[in-house]
Amino acid sequence: MLSASANTQYPTSDNLSPKYEVRAVWLATIGGIDWPRSYYAASQREELRQMIDRLKRAGINTVLFQARVRATTVYPSALEPWDGCITGTPGRSPGYDPLQLCIDLCHERGMECHAWVVTLPVGKWNALGCQRLRNQYPGLIRHIGEDGYMDPEQWQTGDYLSRVCREIVRNYDVDGIHLDYIRYPETLKLKVSRQQGRENITRIVRQIYQAVKGEKPWVKLSCSPIGKHDDLRRYRSGGWNARTAVCQDAQEWLRLGLMDQLYPMMYFQGNQFYPFAIDWQENAYGRTLAGGLGTYFLDPREGNWTAEVVEREMNVLRQLGMGYCHFRAKFLCDNIRGIYDFTRRFCATPALVPPMTWSGVLPPRQPLGLQLKGSTLMWQGQPDDAGGYYTYYNIYASEDFPVDVTRAENIVATHLRRTWARVNNKRMNYAVTAMDRYGQESTPTQLLLNAGPEYQAPVIATTDGRPVRVPQNPHIDADFIIIETMLGKPVATRLYATTVNVNGIPDGMYQMRTLGRKGRNHRIGFFCIKRRH
Repeated sequence: MLSASANTQYPTSDNLSPKYEVRAVWLATIGGIDWPRSYYAASQREELRQMIDRLKRAGINTVLFQARVRATTVYPSALEPWDGCITGTPGRSPGYDPLQLCIDLCHERGMECHAWVVTLPVGKWNALGCQRLRNQYPGLIRHIGEDGYMDPEQWQTGDYLSRVCREIVRNYDVDGIHLDYIRYPETLKLKVSRQQGRENITRIVRQIYQAVKGEKPWVKLSCSPIGKHDDLRRYRSGGWNARTAVCQDAQEWLRLGLMDQLYPMMYFQGNQFYPFAIDWQENAYGRTLAGGLGTYFLDPREGNWTAEVVEREMNVLRQLGMGYCHFRAKFLCDNIRGIYDFTRRFCATPALVPPMTWSGVLPPRQPLGLQLKGSTLMWQGQPDDAGGYYTYYNIYASEDFPVDVTRAENIVATHLRRTWARVNNKRMNYAVTAMDRYGQESTPTQLLLNAGPEYQAPVIATTDGRPVRVPQNPHIDADFIIIETMLGKPVATRLYATTVNVNGIPDGMYQMRTLGRKGRNHRIGFFCIKRRH
């Protein structure tokens, strides 16, 4: 049963939830540090189900699931052996497919699942995965310390990693391939120029990109670069950056169109975080960015950060139009220093992953025949102009008509693969959109069920900065007042009262909306601020 009034979390600041935002988490399987916590298949399934449920309740819409660990996998592969994290014995099958399980759990909840692929590191020198690759490709694996690494300077590395990624994309309905450690090892002394090193890594990225897009062009390719791209004019990276230190030219990959998303590992504070976040945003080339958060540092055993550090960084990333990604799932789900509770409040309304507007594919056609029969909302899909790719459906609801599908608080359900849904509020008006695998939505199909009382939003007199009177309407329930520009951009949130304080809001023309207990919103008036100077 879908509820048009299920959004019970309210904004706690002026930073309102947007409709489009990557809200992600890295879910690590290496050593079972996030999952699994036992070697019993039934327990593992239940553990993962509970974790995905908990992530969903926190508003997470993207799970980066570690599928390739260290030249070993958590799915049945024709190329590499099973990792030991599943059964306790490397090479032994658990009798089920963990990657498929995670995909199913995510998709059932309207979440994306990306296969996290660790690329160049292949584990301890004598471990199963490393041994097999050394035997199969003599001279390809470099011995650095106790570990083995695929040589980024040999063409076979990109060819092999492309086959690994192609196997995943061909066999699984993943939403993305997420590359980790796609760079030179920091302990490796370069024998080539930095420019040549960058070209070597870029060649590998291009080979993987071509393999993934050749199979399914809608599958997102992303990576997790070092959190600081390079030194900035005013702020130094301290010698630890992506482009110069490890030849990871991630911003160039965005420019070349070789990446759909980036998740920079920004596990820093203060001036080692904020200027570099701006640098990523300014060099996004229209692609999607999600800053990696050092959530694990909230644990006293890891870094003993205060909660305010991560909370402030999440707010700034949102202000920059970026998403965020928690490292790791365990620390978020364990609610270290209240970060899970904060994330639930921060994600007051659902969010869709930003669409791949650069795909060059036309959006799907809008649904037809939207109607309500009993408690079942029903519609019909249309043939997809995008070549028959899967079509999803999103449902929106509001007491206003037409339903505004640009507003996150009107989202009821996302990523439905069926053409019906049960709803429990017949007093709402509904809209349904079709959405393709690129995240592009159709024009909404609207259903008017409740015209409601006639109510014309009044124009309120100009104020010189003193509190503004709030129009009263007995038909509207309200807990908050949202002040927006005339283009609909939120600028402030206030508790509902007979007057609203406009301190801190610049002079200009604004509209006023209410946000009620059940996620309903109404425009109730307009006002102008014109202070005497």
